[in-house]
Order: sequence, then C-alpha cells, then structure tokens
Amino acid sequence: MTLTKKQGIAIAAIVIAGLIAALALLLAGRDAGTRDDDGHDDHAPGEHAAPDAKAPRTDTPPDHIAMTPEQVRNAGLVLRAAGPGRIRSTVQFPGEIRFNADRTAHVVPRVAGVAESVVANLGQRVKKGDLLAVFASTQLSDQRSELLAAQRRLELARTTFAREKRLWEDRISAEQDYLAARTALQEAEIAVRNASQKLTAIGATPAAGAINRFALRAPFDGIVVEKHLALGEAVAADTSVFTISDLATVWAEFVIAPKDLGNVRLGEAVRVASTAFDGTADGKVSYVGALLGQQTRTATARVTLSNPDMAWRPGLFVTVSVNTGEVDAPVVIDADAVQTEAGQPQVFVEVPGGFAARAIRTGRSDGQRIEITDGLAPGTRYVAANSFVLKAEQGKAGAEHAH
Repeated sequence: MTLTKKQGIAIAAIVIAGLIAALALLLAGRDAGTRDDDGHDDHAPGEHAAPDAKAPRTDTPPDHIAMTPEQVRNAGLVLRAAGPGRIRSTVQFPGEIRFNADRTAHVVPRVAGVAESVVANLGQRVKKGDLLAVFASTQLSDQRSELLAAQRRLELARTTFAREKRLWEDRISAEQDYLAARTALQEAEIAVRNASQKLTAIGATPAAGAINRFALRAPFDGIVVEKHLALGEAVAADTSVFTISDLATVWAEFVIAPKDLGNVRLGEAVRVASTAFDGTADGKVSYVGALLGQQTRTATARVTLSNPDMAWRPGLFVTVSVNTGEVDAPVVIDADAVQTEAGQPQVFVEVPGGFAARAIRTGRSDGQRIEITDGLAPGTRYVAANSFVLKAEQGKAGAEHAH
C-alpha cells in the first residue's frame, strides 16, 4: 500500500514521541534507584556527597570550650581582666632550709652519769620542762650532800647567833662572842646559797628522793631531731644526748657572689620557693655575712621563715628571689593563668558561650604576676585561677577531633 506524504510524517512523529517517553522513564528509574527508602543519596563506597552549603555546622573548633555559668561556678574558675601593672625585678639564688640556730639546742646532761631511763624518742614533740631522761650521778650526789650539810650548819649558826645575841643584850656574854656568832651565821648563809646555785647551774633541784638522781628536761618547746642516748649508757657532762629544735621558724640560707652583694641588703623583701613542691613563702633578709669565705669567696645570707605547718623542713633545697625593684608593664596577668600546649604558653579567655585558648608571648615575671608582650589586649577577661580545668577539657576536645 502506498503511504501518502502526510501519513509518513505522522508515523515519524509517533515514533519520536515514543522514544522520548522511553528515555524519560529510563532516566526516572535510574534516579529512583540511587536513593534509599529515607530519600537519602546512596553513594558507592569511598564516595562522599558534597556538603550542603546551607546546612549549619554542629562541631566547634578545638580551641573553644563551651561552658555554662553553672559549670563555671562548679569548676571554681576565677575571671580577671588583663591590664597594666607592676612587676618586681628579682635576683635568684639557690639556697637550703636549715634549723633556726637561735631555737635549736644541743642538750647535754651537765653532770656525768649513767642513763637509768630514756623517755624522749626521735621525732617526738616536747614542751618546755618535759622529762627527756633520768641519770644516776655521783657528781650530783656530792653536790646535793654539800647543800644538805650547808643547810644543817646554817640551822646551827642561827641557833647559836640567837643565843649569843640574847646573852650579849643581857650583859652576860662578851660582845666578841656575839660578833663571832653573827659572822658564823653569815658564812653559813653564803655556803647554802653557793651550794644551791651549783645545783641550779646544772638544772638540778634539791634532793626529793635519791640524791644521785638527775632529771634531764626540755629547755623549750620543740621536736627531738637527734638522739644519742641509750638505756644504761654512761655519758660525760658535756655529751650532746639530744638535739631539740623549734621548727615553728626556720632559716633559708643562701650564698651571694661578690657581684650580687649590692642587690642583697638587710631587711630586703624576698620570696622563697621550693624545688620539691609548689609552696612559696615571703620574708625578709635577716642576716648578711660581713666576710667572704676563704674557700668559696662568697658571703652567706639568710631569711627567717615562719613554719607553722612544718612544710619547710631542714635540708630542703629552695630558690630565694630577692626583690631589686619594680617595673611597669602594659599588660600583666596572674602567673597561675598561664598553661602550656605543645611548648607554647597560652591563656584561656572568655568568649560567648565559654572560653577559648589564646596563644601568648610572655615577658618578665616575679612569680605572682607575668608580663604579656603579645597575644592579649588590655581589658581581655581571662581565667586567672583553676585554668587547669580548661586545659584538661582542651585535651579531651583535641583527642576527639583527632579521631
């Protein structure tokens, strides 16, 4: 059958429309196959969808620590504003804590004897007058016997003097007998005082039992830091059997080279810091040696420190910082605010919703305050105390971002 021209054109249009519809259905099926049931794109392994530019970010940078006001209070964070201040310039010296020699006693019995009992122990705290040890001493026995004899002679001299005085007043006895009795009384009184003072000089009392027994007692409040006595041991009068020190005060001693003598003056304010713990103490120079040592060619100086908690123990190495003046700095913060991250000093500053770590560059410091030369503007509020809490949170955040 022969098709007309119009019929050929109609058939071609129908075929083209069918092809277009089939292509559309094919493309729609492929697009539906690339989505899961929830309408999300299903990408092949290893492929990543491009992020939606309009979707908000939910993560925070690792140097930002979000904290609520309640969390800030619970963590004990103290905020201050950075600003101008004065920093003490110091010279530092190595030193050592020593006993306060003015409050340290090497206790000796002052009489030769044998230890009958030893009451005090090493490290024991004692009060003034507490019993340390008891000795049996022949020397003490002789001295107490001398006192007893002198007391008996004094009693006799008083009786004789009273009788001779009465007889002389009654014109019965001669005046020379009365004068002799008075002289004998005075000599007896002197003998008693002499014997009594001998006992006082060695810390003994008149006999109240065995005349050879001597009680050794603590000269003041303190701690027994040395003990060189055992039960039954015979000791000489000058043997150091105990060392007692009142550790309520100690000395921080340090040596000064000749070039630094001009910086250390009597009464100068100092700060003592321990190399073993974080403790510090303020004091004043209480002594500067007038002579240089022949071997070391240095002078000795010391600081008297109050030690109520016994934290400063003799033998502890310390650093003594002597104040030599004060300088002004444009930006100063508390030294405790500075933390270190990867060798870089930083502070935590207040930002909306929490805190952020801020890298800084430090300058001069006196131990309490530190100068900031770069990284912190005046007026910036920073965490002055307990910043280690934020340092710990910073470490946790860094670990999470690393994963």
